[in-house]
Amino acid sequence: MRLKLVLNLALLFAALSSYGSGLADSVRQNYPVLVNIPGFITLKCDFHLHTVFSDGHVWPSFRVREAERDGLDAISLTEHFDYEGYPEDLKRDGNRSYEIATESAKKTNVLIVKGLEISPRVSPYHHNALFVKDPNKLKYDYMKTIHKQFVMKDSIKRAELMSPFLEVKDQGAFVFYNHPGYSWWDKKDRNIFTDFHQELLDKKILGGVEVVNSGKYNVIGHDMAMKHNLTMIANSDEHYDISNSYKNTHRPMTLVLAREKSVESIQEAMIARRTIVYYDDILIGRKTELEPFFRSAVTVSSEYKKRNEENILVITFQNNTDIPFKLKLSSKYMIEGFPMGRVTVNAKEKVNVILKAVWDSPSATDLQCRVENLFTGVNEDLSTVITLKPL
Repeated sequence: MRLKLVLNLALLFAALSSYGSGLADSVRQNYPVLVNIPGFITLKCDFHLHTVFSDGHVWPSFRVREAERDGLDAISLTEHFDYEGYPEDLKRDGNRSYEIATESAKKTNVLIVKGLEISPRVSPYHHNALFVKDPNKLKYDYMKTIHKQFVMKDSIKRAELMSPFLEVKDQGAFVFYNHPGYSWWDKKDRNIFTDFHQELLDKKILGGVEVVNSGKYNVIGHDMAMKHNLTMIANSDEHYDISNSYKNTHRPMTLVLAREKSVESIQEAMIARRTIVYYDDILIGRKTELEPFFRSAVTVSSEYKKRNEENILVITFQNNTDIPFKLKLSSKYMIEGFPMGRVTVNAKEKVNVILKAVWDSPSATDLQCRVENLFTGVNEDLSTVITLKPL
C-alpha cells in the first residue's frame, strides 16, 4: 500500500511539473543580460530553494526547469535536513532531492550545488550549507519531532546545536546565515549576531550572510557582512512556483564572479567573497567587484564638437546590460540638460551628456560619478572617477 502511495505521488508530481513548466513559459521571467569583468565570468545563482523533500511544494526537476527558464547558471536545493513535509509518502533521504535535480539538469546548462538548511528556532537560527557531501550524516538531536512540523526539545544542549555545523565543516561546506532577524525569533533573542555566531566565525564555519531573501533587502544582513567580512548573498528562498512571485521582475540572485563555469569554481569564488547581490534594479557588493562590473556594463566615450561656435564635449554612455543605472555626475565644466547631474541610462540604452563651454579643450578631464543604485555599504553608493580622453 505504501509503495502504491509513493508511486502515485511521484506520477502526480511529474504531471504537475510538466504542466507547471508549460504554464511557466506563458509568464516567462525577465531574463537579465549581464556582463563579465576582466578575468572572471558572471554566474547567476540561487542558493536557497525548497521542494517537497522538505517544506516546499514542487518536485526537484521543476526547480531545474524554472532555473533554465530564468537563465540561471547554478542553483542549490537546500532542503531542511531537520524537517519532513511528507513523511508518509517520501522516504527521508537528504541526498534524494539533489539526485533528482542532477539527473534533470543533464539536459540543461544549469549546475546543481549540493546543499541543505540547518533550521533551529534558537540561536544560531537558520543557515544554509553548500557543497556538502552527505546530508544524511547530520544529526538533529535538538528536535522533538521533524514530521510535518518544527518542534524543538524543551531542553537543548549547545553541543546538539553545534553538531550539524561541525559535520558540514568536516564535509568542506560553505555556510551562510539565512535572513537574519526573521520576525518570529526576535521576541526570544534581540542579539542577531550572538556568541554562537561568533563561535561559528572563530571556527571558520560561518562564511556568508543573506543580504536579500525573497526579494527583500535585509539591512541587518548587509551590516553584518560589512562588519564581519562575510560573503554577500541573495536568494529567492522559494517554496512554491517562482513565476508567481516575480511577475514584474527577475528573481533575486547571487552573481558569482567565477574563473569558469563549474561547481568547484563557484565554491572558490564564494570563499573569496567575489559575489554581487542582485535584486530588482539594485546591485550590492564590495567596490572591488562593483566598480569593474559597472565599468564593463557602461562603456563611455567622448568627443569634442562645435555648436554655434561653442566648444562642447559630448559624452556617450552605452549600457550593455538589462540593468538601468542611475548616475549623479559632476565636473569642473557645466553639465547641460540634467539637473544636479542626474542621468539614468536605461537597459541597452545610449545616452549623450554635454559639457558646456569647454574652451580650454583639455586632452583629458575627470568626470566624478556616483551610481545611485549600486551600493558598496549600508548607506554608501558606488563612487568612481571616469577619465575622459576626447577624440
